[in-house]
Amino acid sequence: MCKIIVNILIGLACGLIIAVIASKIFYDRGFEARKKQAEAQIGSAEQEAQRIVGEALKQGENKKREALLEAKEEIHKSRVELDRDIKDRRNEFMRQERRLVQKEETLDKKVEALEQKDEALNKKLKDIEVLQEQSGELVKKQTEELERIAGLSVEDAKEYLLRNIENEVKHDAAALIKEIEANAKQEADRKAKDILATAIQKCAADHVSEATVSVVPLPNDEMKGRIIGREGRNIRTLETLTGIDLIIDDTPEAVILSGFDPIRREVARLTLEKLILDGRIHPARIEEMVEKAKKEVDNTIRQEGDNAAFETGVHGLHPELVRLLGKLKFRTSYGQNVLNHSIEVSHLAGIMAAELGVDVLLAKRAGLLHDIGKAIDHEVEGSHVTIGADVAKKYKESTDVVNAILSHHGDVEATNVVSVLVQAADSISAARPGARRETLESYIKRLEKLEEIANSFEGVEKCFAIQAGREIRIMVKPDVVNDTDIVLKAREIVKKIEDELEYPGQIKVTLLRETRAIEYAK
Repeated sequence: MCKIIVNILIGLACGLIIAVIASKIFYDRGFEARKKQAEAQIGSAEQEAQRIVGEALKQGENKKREALLEAKEEIHKSRVELDRDIKDRRNEFMRQERRLVQKEETLDKKVEALEQKDEALNKKLKDIEVLQEQSGELVKKQTEELERIAGLSVEDAKEYLLRNIENEVKHDAAALIKEIEANAKQEADRKAKDILATAIQKCAADHVSEATVSVVPLPNDEMKGRIIGREGRNIRTLETLTGIDLIIDDTPEAVILSGFDPIRREVARLTLEKLILDGRIHPARIEEMVEKAKKEVDNTIRQEGDNAAFETGVHGLHPELVRLLGKLKFRTSYGQNVLNHSIEVSHLAGIMAAELGVDVLLAKRAGLLHDIGKAIDHEVEGSHVTIGADVAKKYKESTDVVNAILSHHGDVEATNVVSVLVQAADSISAARPGARRETLESYIKRLEKLEEIANSFEGVEKCFAIQAGREIRIMVKPDVVNDTDIVLKAREIVKKIEDELEYPGQIKVTLLRETRAIEYAK
C-alpha cells in the first residue's frame, strides 16, 4: 500500500514538472493562451491524481481486511490443535496415574505376603533353636558317658586317632613312592636303551681314521729332482705358497705332504698332482697352479656343505654356515672326519627326536651345527664350543640351536630336550668302535692322571673323571676345606691340570662340599 502511495506521489511530481515546462512553452507563444492551457492541464492532472489516490486507498483497505481474515483463521487453527494436544496429554497422564496406582496396590500386597513369610520363618527358627539346645544337651550327656566308659577325654581321643592315621599314611605313602620311583627308573632305562639302540641301528656308518699327512704318487723317481728344482727353488716356492712341508726321501715314487691344516694340505696335493700331469715345474707355474687349486678347494668346500645340508634335510642355512660346514670336510678330530661326524650326529639326533615326539628338523639342525666352531677354531681364540655358539648367533640361528652347541660337551646346562639329544648323539658317534683313533690305553692314562692331580691336594676326599675326561668332580672334606677355601682350591687344581696334562678342548672342574648329620636308631 505504501508503495502505491509513493508511485502516486512520483506521478504527481512528474505531472507538476510537465505542467511547469508546458507553461513555460506556452508563455513564449502567448501568455494568455498558455495560461489557459496550463490551467486546464493542471485541473485534469489533479483530477487524475485524486482518482489514483482513491483507488489506492480502496485497494489498501481491501488488502488489510484480507490479511486480518487470514491471521484470524491461522489463530483459530492453532488454538484448535493446541486444545487437541492438551486433551491427549491429559488422557495420557490419567492412564499413567492409573497404572502407578495399580502397581502400588500390587507392591503393598507383596509386602504383606513377605511379612507373613518372615513371621513364619522366625517361628521355625525359634523351633530349630529349641531343638538344637535339646540335641546339644543329649550330645554332651553322651560324650560324658563315653569319656567315663573309655577313660579318655575328647582331645586325647582325637590326638590318638590322628597319630595312628598319620603313621599309617606315612608308611603307605613311602612304600608307594618307592615303588613308583623304582618302576619309573626301570621304564626310563628300558625306553632310553630302546631309543639309543634304534638310533644306532638306523644310522650305521663306516669310519676311516685320517692322518695329518698326504702321499702323492710319482710316475718315476726322476720327478723328485724336478719337484726340488735348481738349488731347491721349486720346493721352496711350493712350501712357501701352501704352508705345507714336502718330504722327499727314499720312498720310491712318492712324495709326502705334512701339515696340520688339512685345507692347505689339500691345496698342496692338488697343486702337485697338476704340476706332475702338466710336466712344467717352475716358480711361476707353481704359483698359477696354487691359485687354481685354491679355487677348486673353495668350490669343493661349498659343494660339500650343500651336500651335507641336503643329506640331513636341513634347509635355510646362511651361505656362510654352509661354507663352514664344507670346511669341516678337511677337519679331523682324533682321526674322525668332523663333517661325517656332524652328519651322523644330525641323523642320530633326528631319529631319537622322532622316537620322543620332539621337533625332528630342529634336532637335525642342531646336530649338524654342533661342531661348526671347529671350522675356524685355529683362526679364532677360544674353544670350538664358544666359537660355534657365537657363529650361530651371528647368523640368526634359534636359541635352542645355540644352547645345543654350548651344552653338547656339558660345559653349559641344557635348557631344552634337543640339546640333550645332541649331547647323546655326539657321545654315540664319538664312542663307536673305530670312530676315533685314540687308543684305550692312552684314554685311561689321561683319566688316571686327571684323578691323580685332583687327589694330590689336601682335603680332597673323592674325585671322579666324567664326560669322557671333559669334567672332573671332586668331593672335599667339610671339616678341612671351608666355603671360602673351596674357590681357591678349585683354581689351584685347574692351574695344575693346565701345567701337567695335555688334553683336547677344555676340562670342567667342579668341587662339592657337603655337611651331613648322621644318627643311628637302636
